[in-house]
Amino acid sequence: MSKLTADTQANLMLFVEETQRTQVVWGLKNEEDGWLACDSSEFENSEVMPFWSAKEDAEHHNVEEWADFDVVEIPLDVFVEDWLVTLSEDGVLVGTNWNAELEGKELEPAELAKLYL
Repeated sequence: MSKLTADTQANLMLFVEETQRTQVVWGLKNEEDGWLACDSSEFENSEVMPFWSAKEDAEHHNVEEWADFDVVEIPLDVFVEDWLVTLSEDGVLVGTNWNAELEGKELEPAELAKLYL
């Protein structure tokens, strides 16, 4: 059962805590489009790439228009040291632990990286 709630700040902190404990981040990827990214609901003309701290929560979103994506594990060190740098360079926001209503924090990759210090 998901630990995610309507409190997006609490879900962000859960993301950081769980990924530090498990050393894994979860995302959605398919052969055709690559990693899932979508338009930001908070920032105009911005893309956001969602990630989850629990495989089950990522799987919950692996339906409907995202059904052709696979739930893929990313080692935390690779995520922090490589992904967050590249996403920042590309101007892509990070979405953390989106709940069942697709609500979650959207933040700059550098902001998320600071939470791991």
